[in-house]
Amino acid sequence: MDFRIFIEPQQGTTYDRILALATHAESLGFNGFFTSDHYLKMGASDGLPGPTDAWTTLAGLARDTSNIRLGTLVSPVTFRHLGSLAISVAQIDQMSEGRIELGLGAGWYEEEHKAQGLPFPDIATRFDLLEESLEVLNAIWNLEKGEFFNFQGKRVQFENSMGLPKPKQEPGPPIIMGGIGQRRTPNLVAKYASEYNTPFVSPDTFASLVGVVKDKCVELGRNPKDLIYSCAQVFCCGDEETIFSKRALTIGREVGELRVNGLAGTPDEVIRRAEEFKQNGCDRLYLQILDDCDLEHLDLAAEIFLN
Repeated sequence: MDFRIFIEPQQGTTYDRILALATHAESLGFNGFFTSDHYLKMGASDGLPGPTDAWTTLAGLARDTSNIRLGTLVSPVTFRHLGSLAISVAQIDQMSEGRIELGLGAGWYEEEHKAQGLPFPDIATRFDLLEESLEVLNAIWNLEKGEFFNFQGKRVQFENSMGLPKPKQEPGPPIIMGGIGQRRTPNLVAKYASEYNTPFVSPDTFASLVGVVKDKCVELGRNPKDLIYSCAQVFCCGDEETIFSKRALTIGREVGELRVNGLAGTPDEVIRRAEEFKQNGCDRLYLQILDDCDLEHLDLAAEIFLN
């Protein structure tokens, strides 16, 4: 397996704090540094000093880091007009010399849409928008020079697009799709994604969801081995129980709950849990770091997983 760091800036942070964490993760040898894409806090946090914008942040990190891969887990299609998103992602991929990955999803957090004045259509409409967005991105990033792109979908329309700028990576940045849906999601993953990510599930549930996606790949004529299968898990660990308990308290979680629902506890416990995911076919783990000021926590994660 490889390991990436995953943060939740909507809980309240600054670019300087994110940058410090990202450059530290890069220096330790983590494969990637990924951010959620939300505009409103969740849970009991007061949200201070406020959320950051995921793609503005990634543009900064593209220039302020050197080799770590960067991306979202995941960007809702409801947040940004598709044409603008395509330009931003392509430009930031150029800025990073080809290190960007695009996590894309239908969106789910209605309250943040209300808070920011963003439309939040019904789930069927959002999945229509997601499917058409994936089709369009694949097409416009691969237009030949001098060609124009036209598209008349149910939710998305393009007229005489030149599909510019082009991303650094060909045929475009890897697409990460996630979720636990077992109807439309597996179909879209099999058709468009480079990676399938399951958020915060048990090893057994992970295996079950991956099985559905693999079956859909076979049905559509795609080799299931073409996909990377990953899982996001909250990471909370301490060399001693007191340190673990203190870190759990800092992020507002109970130690017993964390041990059940995350990569949590002592290093030995965390290693055993990660091995369960590996045995169930997990290629990559995203370590969700909820205290972005605790750089020593990253040191411990690197000692456990990278050494």
